[in-house]
Amino acid sequence: MAMQWEEWFRQAEYDFGTAQAMIRARRYICSVFMCRLCLEKILKGILSKRDIVPPKSHDLIYLLGVNSWRIPEQYADFLELLNDVSIPTRYPEELSKLLIQYPRNRAIEIVQ
Repeated sequence: MAMQWEEWFRQAEYDFGTAQAMIRARRYICSVFMCRLCLEKILKGILSKRDIVPPKSHDLIYLLGVNSWRIPEQYADFLELLNDVSIPTRYPEELSKLLIQYPRNRAIEIVQ
């Protein structure tokens, strides 16, 4: 049986593959959300590997701060961007606006 942290990483890898598949399927909003979900699971996997029970939170900034991690500002900005898309990419108020906000090139940039 896999360790809990291994399972988190396995699921993150699966979600990243789904993000890539969503790019190919031209479902750009879904690709952005799957990248966000992938990072959440990576952060929880790291916590789990350090014998810290991951909190039941979806907030990437909070998960980063649980262990007082410090990361370069550009990565912190990226995490903040993905943190902010959690709800809008799952429950868009207006799909057409979100499609404009996350066109193909933007979604590819996020996945990369």
